[in-house]
Amino acid sequence: MANPAAVSAATPAATLESPDSWQYRALNALNPGLSYLSDALIELTRAGHPVIAGAADLQYSNGLNRYAQEYPDRYIQFGISEQNMVSAAAGLATTGHMPFVATFASFLGLLCCEQIRMDVAYTKLPVRLIGHHTGISLGFYGTSHHATEDISTMRAIAGLTVVSPADGPQLAAAIKASVDWPEPIYFRIGRGREPQVYEDGQPFTFGQAIVHAEGKDLTLIACGIGVRAALDAAQALRAEGHSVGVIDMATIKPLDRAAVLRAAADCRLMITVEEHNVLGGLGSAVAEVLADEGLGVRLYRHGIQDEYSLIAPPTTLYAHYRLDAEGVAQVAREQLSKGKQG
Repeated sequence: MANPAAVSAATPAATLESPDSWQYRALNALNPGLSYLSDALIELTRAGHPVIAGAADLQYSNGLNRYAQEYPDRYIQFGISEQNMVSAAAGLATTGHMPFVATFASFLGLLCCEQIRMDVAYTKLPVRLIGHHTGISLGFYGTSHHATEDISTMRAIAGLTVVSPADGPQLAAAIKASVDWPEPIYFRIGRGREPQVYEDGQPFTFGQAIVHAEGKDLTLIACGIGVRAALDAAQALRAEGHSVGVIDMATIKPLDRAAVLRAAADCRLMITVEEHNVLGGLGSAVAEVLADEGLGVRLYRHGIQDEYSLIAPPTTLYAHYRLDAEGVAQVAREQLSKGKQG
């Protein structure tokens, strides 16, 4: 019979760092979309790109623990010091490295504004900033952790590209495409539990919208989790006889102006869908295009209506703010009806 002590010494117990541990498997099962982040960075590193990844004490929340296991010498744990992480990433970029740093979007998009503006964007350094658990996806963590202003702050910073992928595969594609993008980028990603929209391996082009369908009555323009909701809402509305278009505006800055203008020329109502304050976000960006061109198509901006978010489970919040498919469809019905009355 084997000596239990000898077996224990020879076979270390599985830990959170181990792919064999139940904790590790549970994290990836609950947040499968976040595995795409590490997978993309591992692929880039294996291809010879000088990737450096960093997290602010949240490597298990964003999935970077997998990258840290694979390349411990290319991973930096900054602890709870988000501003320092951004400045350090800027410094790494000056030495030829390709830094990808991640933390909650509520911290990155607000707390780190000064460092992003002066250390990264002003100096035009190719830093990749990854704000995860966007919008109201942190639920019970509360308003302090809800990121409902980050699009507006990030797109107001000159020279900073802003991207909001719909799911894990699109995130991976955008991460891999970023190696050829000259500007710093702010990636706005969810919590990894979003329903999948795209197949693995689909290419991503910065500044180019994905037109899923064109519509005569209505066009839904969405980003992030809003894309899946918009697609499902459109299906329900078409069953009721409406002609509905759907556009995935994953790149919020630079916005695909041509896609907006084409949709505006063909439909009588546009609705933007975003897990964000309607002030300064995707809806505002689309409104700016329409105003610049003097177009009179009606636009409704759907999202958080200039208020602080409530505290509840994420799915409850999505339903409350009508950011799920059923809610988006109901908003569309109301706006279509209003147009007929007008």
